[in-house]
This record gives sequence, C-alpha cells and structure tokens, in this order.
Amino acid sequence: MPKTLLVLSAAGLITACGQSAERSTANQAAANSAQPVKQAAYCFFKDDELTGWTAKRGADGNITVKGKGHVKDPRYKAVMGTPGVAGNRATIAPSISQNETGYAAPDDIWNLTATIPNSAAVTSVSVTCGDKTVADLKVAPKG
Repeated sequence: MPKTLLVLSAAGLITACGQSAERSTANQAAANSAQPVKQAAYCFFKDDELTGWTAKRGADGNITVKGKGHVKDPRYKAVMGTPGVAGNRATIAPSISQNETGYAAPDDIWNLTATIPNSAAVTSVSVTCGDKTVADLKVAPKG
C-alpha cells in the first residue's frame, strides 16, 4: 500500500507540474501580446511658456519645427525631444535638460528647432507637452 500511495503521489506531482508549465506558457503568450500603454511624458512648462510654433518643409522634403521655450532656472535649458512619425502625422515634444553651456538664454527663452527625418509624407505636426497638445501645425504636401 505505501508503494501505491508513493506512485500515485508522484503521478499527481508530475501532472501538476505539466499544468503549471502550460499555464506559464499561456501567461507568457498573453503578456507578450499585451501592448503597454504609452505614458505621456511630464510637461515641465506652463501653457504660456511654449510659444511661436511653426513647421516648414525643406527642399529635401523633411519638416523643420521651430518654437520657443521659457525656462526660469538657468541651470536648465529647453530642448526638443525625439520626433515620431505615424502615417501622415508627426509628433514632437519639448522638454528640458541640464544647461551645459554655462550661459542663460536671453530673458530665459530658448529657441527650439528640430528637423523631422523621413517626413515627406507628413501633412500635420502636433507639438505636445505631457498629455496636452500645444500646437497643431499643417504642412503642405511635398510636390
């Protein structure tokens, strides 16, 4: 009788291990298929500190976005983030970084410029700050 219990216990453990592995595989597949929700970046600027936004297409077809960012603390400067392109729409977000120039900007206003590569098909650019849209800029198609 003890041998029978031992065999049954071993069989139960082996079966349980197999189910655990199947659950683990199913859980991993579900985790891989789930797309993380992109969090909006933090906005370091007040509404009136980002101004003068323009977008212009260059001779090469790429779009250059310009604007101004006001940063009160001279230890930091306004910078443009990495642009993103999806179909005919591009997005870009200003941020701040450490001011390694050693100088403050006149009136603490930094001129911001960024060229969006591979933007020949883009017809609109959104300048965002956190979850807010600062400017929606229309650009004439290349042609």
